[in-house]
Amino acid sequence: MPSWRDQILREFVPNLSKLTLVADPDALLTEERLAVALRQRGFELIEFTDPVEFRYVYESGYRSVWDRGEQTDLVVILRAADDNLESLPFDLLQAGRTLAFDLGSIFPQLSYPVIETLDRGLLDALFAAQQQGPSDRLGDNATRDFILRHVFGVAAELVTTDADLLRALLRLHYSNPSSSASPRLPSALAERLIAVFKAQARFSDWPLEHLLPDAEAFFAFMQERWPVFVAGLAQGDQVAEPRLVPVASQGGFQYPGPEHLPFDHHDIRVYIDNLFLEGRLTPILTNNIELPSDSWVRSGLLRAAVDDEAIRMARLFDRVAQECPPADARHSDWISFALLWAELSAKVHASTQTEPRRQWQTIATTINSRFVDWLADHYASLINLPPTEPAMLHQMPRRLAREMEQEAPQTPGGQRVALIVVDGLALDQWVGLRPLLHQQTPALVMRESATFAWIPTLTSVSRQAIFAGKPPRAFPDSIHSTHREEKLWTQFWESQGLSRLDLAFQRGLGDGDARSVLGDLIHPRKTRVVGLVVDKVDKIMHGMQLGAAGMHQQIQQWCQTGFLAGLIDQLLDWGFAVWLTADHGNLECQGQGRPNEGVVAETRGERVRVYPSPVLRSPVAQAYSFAREWPPIGLPEHYYPLLAGDRHAFVTQGETIVGHGGAAIEEVIVPLIRFERRMAG
Repeated sequence: MPSWRDQILREFVPNLSKLTLVADPDALLTEERLAVALRQRGFELIEFTDPVEFRYVYESGYRSVWDRGEQTDLVVILRAADDNLESLPFDLLQAGRTLAFDLGSIFPQLSYPVIETLDRGLLDALFAAQQQGPSDRLGDNATRDFILRHVFGVAAELVTTDADLLRALLRLHYSNPSSSASPRLPSALAERLIAVFKAQARFSDWPLEHLLPDAEAFFAFMQERWPVFVAGLAQGDQVAEPRLVPVASQGGFQYPGPEHLPFDHHDIRVYIDNLFLEGRLTPILTNNIELPSDSWVRSGLLRAAVDDEAIRMARLFDRVAQECPPADARHSDWISFALLWAELSAKVHASTQTEPRRQWQTIATTINSRFVDWLADHYASLINLPPTEPAMLHQMPRRLAREMEQEAPQTPGGQRVALIVVDGLALDQWVGLRPLLHQQTPALVMRESATFAWIPTLTSVSRQAIFAGKPPRAFPDSIHSTHREEKLWTQFWESQGLSRLDLAFQRGLGDGDARSVLGDLIHPRKTRVVGLVVDKVDKIMHGMQLGAAGMHQQIQQWCQTGFLAGLIDQLLDWGFAVWLTADHGNLECQGQGRPNEGVVAETRGERVRVYPSPVLRSPVAQAYSFAREWPPIGLPEHYYPLLAGDRHAFVTQGETIVGHGGAAIEEVIVPLIRFERRMAG
């Protein structure tokens, strides 16, 4: 089937030129599948952003090799900031051929200002639709309608009932788990739908200005109406005609609109079970309703003396077994799956039953085998993805800088951002913290996603990458420690035009009164950027003797002290946009023996050993069949990791630990949460 990538790939013929310069203002070459295809043809992508970092990579990895008459991968230097290659250094322009690509040439019939706002994962569907689409060029609104119909599956003119509208909102905010993660609806498309829907008198009182652009608001809107629906079932009532309720009515609704939603409509019911299983909706407690064991309603109920958790676990096991991503999946597919896997893992670790644990361990082996194989082909393609939805941790500072730039005109005194890094927090452990944070701060809105840590998943590698805003190859001198984190954080923000007086940074947090800690660190009116390291989870991990279940229990006990909730709450009080992530996760694993190699390994971790050359690494890899030689992707010279595979560790045979350093899904895919306050009633 023809692809938009074909138009680009035909320009990349191996051995035509060892150096190619590309003007790529729409970041097309960094699109995941295209980047993989280029690597398979022998091309290596280097983005020209920081001239110093670029020179280090280019001169040490390529130019010096060519000067010796040796061969390397063919280099493609991207200039993604604009379409002007003339600003590149003269020696590059003299040595390389030049190319240029943009969305306008690939989608000539569609409005460029509209399509440039789309997630690149949507371009396949858009290209297929264009092949059979209009022959004449479409204007802005016609392009919006075309995209909504053919890409998002919403034909606005056919939405005439509440069930139609609810189904359309579900299609926009919740994708089928077997497909890629649902991209955020661009604001221009949301505004178009709001205008069309509001033109119908039937929908005039729906809070569409909140529900269309904001998935969290939409699911909160559904959550408020679910008890009303269940109460009607308990009384044996039929669902009545929609009755509009104002904000903060006697029912306590936060969002106005119809009191009754058609949850039992056949087009809506298919979503409900998944929404509750995945934690997007929360089951409610009820004891006065009898339902068949296979009823679709049961996933949304908690009943005393009924083992609903066992039912949920069984359904999650079925989902996980069916939906593990294929070999050609995107990183967003693995993020969606990791969120589902975390929901199941959290329930298994909280259970006292042995059978779910045994079943989970069997599936975990299969999942991680497939995940590591996928990483081998796709991991390198994640490094240069745009930071709009950060695919990797080093993209977080650029994401924060972009948010500051975009929100500054609307925010008095300028937008301020805070990044909380919880050292070692795994995604399934975040699932356990989520309800506790909500209990402590009910008005808290948690926009949940996930991102990829750096491999090996060591603090000195992955956490430094967060604060540097660069791949680990950019800080070779401190790759084995974390002492330069604050300096790297400062350097990044100074490159964005801020001064040291605008910045704050603090490590070693997790105990005491969070508000007092912040009061000593931050000037609430002057500080604009805050970086915080909470290392309590990592300390719990390295002293853990009770396995994964013990980790979950102790992390939740720590959360109940209120430190994390207080930290987030105070930052929100001071007007910061607050983000939380982790430098790596962790997993329970079993010792398979310690390599006895003296000082050959520069890092001797529980899940990873690091060697200065592949020659020194190879004998150990051969001696330990469970170990995997990891290529130095994005890593400094003379840094060659040997990863423990599956759920094994380089510790005493049979010893059980909770550790990190490898490439398991629990270590690599970590939480990425944005906190806000719920809309006031």
